[in-house]
Parts: sequence; C-alpha cells; structure tokens
Amino acid sequence: MPQRPHAARLTRRLALGTLLAGVACLGFDLGPVRAAEPVRIGLVTALSGQSAKSGEAISRGIGLAIDEINKQGGVLGRPLELVARDDEANPSKGVLAARELIQRAGVVALIGGLDTPVSMAIVPIANQMKVPFVGPWAAGTGITRNGAADNYVFRVSAVDALVDEALVAYAQKTYGAKKPGAILVNNAWGESNQQGIVAALKAAGLPSAGIEKYEANDLDMVPQLTRLREAGADALFLVGNVGPSAQVVKSLDRMGWDVPVVSHWGPAGGRFDELAGPGAARVHFVQTFTFAGNENPKAKAVLEALKAKYPAIKSMADVTPAVGIANAYDATHLIALAIRAAGSTEGPKLRDGFYKVAPYPGLIKTYETPFAPGRHDALGPADYVFSRFRNGEIVAVAQ
Repeated sequence: MPQRPHAARLTRRLALGTLLAGVACLGFDLGPVRAAEPVRIGLVTALSGQSAKSGEAISRGIGLAIDEINKQGGVLGRPLELVARDDEANPSKGVLAARELIQRAGVVALIGGLDTPVSMAIVPIANQMKVPFVGPWAAGTGITRNGAADNYVFRVSAVDALVDEALVAYAQKTYGAKKPGAILVNNAWGESNQQGIVAALKAAGLPSAGIEKYEANDLDMVPQLTRLREAGADALFLVGNVGPSAQVVKSLDRMGWDVPVVSHWGPAGGRFDELAGPGAARVHFVQTFTFAGNENPKAKAVLEALKAKYPAIKSMADVTPAVGIANAYDATHLIALAIRAAGSTEGPKLRDGFYKVAPYPGLIKTYETPFAPGRHDALGPADYVFSRFRNGEIVAVAQ
C-alpha cells in the first residue's frame, strides 16, 4: 500500500532526528553558538602593474601577522580578517576603495598607500570618517604631518624629510659629494622630496647642481641628466618608482656618465635589477629592513614562517622587497595592540589606543611608545639602512 503523505513526512523527520543524534554523539556542536564576528582590516594598495611586487610583499606581511594574532586569540575575542582592494596606483581608485572598505565592508582600520599620491588622497577620508589609516610604505612627509587637528593617520615606514637628510649624509660620507644634483618624479612624492632635499643640502652647507623633474611615463631622461652633468653634479639623488628609476639608469648608461646614484627606496619595489640592467648595482637606496644577512632570531623565524605560508617563496629574491613585508607585518601587530589597548574598535577610541601601545618586539625593532599625539611615525633615521641589488636580492651595503 502506498505510504500516506503524513506518514512519509513523519518517517523523514524521524530519520533526520536519528541522523542528528548520531552526529551529536560524534562530538559535533549543533547548538546555536556562532563564531565571533571578525574584526576587519582593509588594505588599499597596488596589486597590479609595475608595483605589484611591492603590493604582494605588503599583503604577505599582513597575512603572516594576522595568522599569528589569530593563533593568540585575535583581538577582543574576535579574529582579524583582511579585506584587500587594488588601487592600481591611481589616487581616484584608492579613494573609492577606501570609502567602499569603510562604508560597505565595515573595516575598523585601513592599511596601505603604496604610492604617496594615493595616500595623500586617502588621508582626508580617514580623518573625516575617523578611521585609523596606517601606512607601511608611502613616505610623503605630508601623509602623517597633514595638519589635521584630529589626525587618524599613522605610519610604519620611512618619512621623506628624514630620508632626504639621510641621502645627503650618505652622499657626503660615501662619495665625498660636494655638489650633488637631483632627479625626481613630477608628482606629490617628488615635490615632498624636493622640499626635503633643499632643506637637507642647506643644513649640510652644500650647494646644489640643480633639481630636474621627469614624468612617470618618460622613457628618456638624457636631457635632464645632461643639464645636471653640465652643472657639475658629482652625485645624484633619485626619487622614483621601479620603472622610471630603471629608465634613469639606462639614460646614464647611454650617456656614459658613471656618477654615483643615491636613491629613495623606489627601486626596491619590483624588478628594478632586471629593468635597469647591469647599471642597477650602482644605485644605493634606503630600506628599513632586509632579510639578507640578517642574523636576528626573529627575522629568521619570520622568514621560515613566510616560506611555510607562501610556497612560492624559494629564495631570498622572492622576499624582495623585504621592507614591504617587514613594515606591514609590524604595522599589523601594532594595530592589534592598539585595539587591545583601546578595548574597542570605535574610531576615536582606537585612534587613542595607538598612543597606549605597550613596548612591542617587532621585526624591524623593539617599539617603545611608537606613537604619541603629534608624532605619528614609528620609524626614524636610526632605522634606515642603505642597500643595493645583488643577484636579484636586496643586500645591505657595508658601511
């Protein structure tokens, strides 16, 4: 006889109940308890284009730090979660990404700004919306020193004004420079460094052979470099990202001008040694960290953890630029410490939490009160090291 509909439903219910009871006996928790809602951190950086390798390094540093933080219980009993967006090195896209992450994804803090123009565009958004914005790369002085009465922007990275002082001191000490010149990208980053270089040269009592600018898509800088050579430049300060910096080196090679080049850290952001050719080795540039030759136990432990998490890492060249990894790794841990110190993810409370961060033994250094009202940069000149490319790796220059 065919089973009646009511009896069939009853049979199915009994079967389901038996199945659930069996599953419960196996130790599975079927109660109403839900996993804690994650604390979301947003990343806005270049994940495509010439600077993609730098964006990848930043992402890896954050990812490793989040793994460590979550293994220790997360923050406020909740796991950290990263939500990333590609700004394509475009300020307008960076602003759109920042707004979307804050308003729709619900992030409590932003990390990012690989390029100074992108960071400068995001700064007003962070301050207006009262969401902390932590920079692990872009060095424009005005990013953190932005004049806002209520400043939500912090940085674990280099600062142009301080880097420029270091460039001048290095050119004097290493090359005996007496009349250096500069060639800078024609954007907000170049402008920031022009101001810094002029001030640093004045403080050092050195005359300038001049300051030349180039556009980011220029392929030939011979005219600008020729003017600097004719003005008697005995060293060059270079500010630019990977592609343009490589074009500067190629232009010098075409001219046959073997002048020392002391650079900001732009060349570290990608395949500079491949793009520039043999002349890449002549460029000495600032970094805040390098894995190569680093005997610090924490550096070794982080490197091993990176290899385990990212199997694509096969050699030291695969962790270049290490500065992106290290800055982002330390920045993420400092954000977590600020959340814990604040006891909240609410914007104003979290911002004040950055001022209460306890000493933290980071990858770059041990941070003792890294931030304070009026001081939003965690790194300074004592944390800079000059480096160069060697066989695809970034290595410290012996001094």
